Formats: sequence, structure tokens, C-alpha cells
Amino acid sequence: MKNFLVKTIANAGALAVAVWLLDKITLTGDSTGKQAGTLILVALIFGLVNFLVKPVVNLLSLPLLILTLGLFTLVVNALMLLLTSWLADQLDLSFHVEGFWTAVLGGLIISVVSWALNVVLPDGD
Repeated sequence: MKNFLVKTIANAGALAVAVWLLDKITLTGDSTGKQAGTLILVALIFGLVNFLVKPVVNLLSLPLLILTLGLFTLVVNALMLLLTSWLADQLDLSFHVEGFWTAVLGGLIISVVSWALNVVLPDGD
């Protein structure tokens, strides 16, 4: 349970950095508290998408992953971010990613920041 909480906080932090750095990834809200709550919910959705959908997409795109020596992972991460944006829109959350190339750059930022936060934050065994 502690590991799940740490990963969710790392995802929320990484999403916040992507929102802060990229103008076309938006998170709106009336107050900072509402934005933080939305960010946590979006981080939960992002974690769920990465847990359920990403392994299937990686398996189906395995030839492309091998052919591009893993660079196709950037495209897979972008698709997961776009799916998260779509799901957030369906759940009436104020998180939106505009465009594929923004999603590629956002996915790259989220991967790097999430990795760094997972290194710094303790993991629960």
C-alpha cells in the first residue's frame, strides 16, 4: 500500500512538472486545493492506464520496439498520456493534453521526473 502511495505521489509530481513546463498540457481549477485534488485523481488514472493498458500495447508493439531499439516507447508513453487526458475529460476533470507531439514531450518529461522522484522517495516493501 505504501509503494502504491509513493508511486501515485511521484506520478502527481511528474504530471505537475509537465503541466508547469508545457503550455499545451493544462490543469485548471478555481483554487490550488482543487488543482491538487485533480492532479492526484489524474495521477491515479495515469497509474491505472500504465498498469492495465501499457503492457498490452507494449506486447502488441514489440516488433516496433525491437526495430527502433526502444525509441518507440516514447510513442507508447505519449499514447498513454493522451488516453489519460481523454479519460480525465470523460470524468469531467480539468486536465487536457493538446496534440500528439505535446504528449510525446510530456511523456518524456513525466518519465524522467517520475524516475527521479522514485529514486528519491522511499519505496515500501
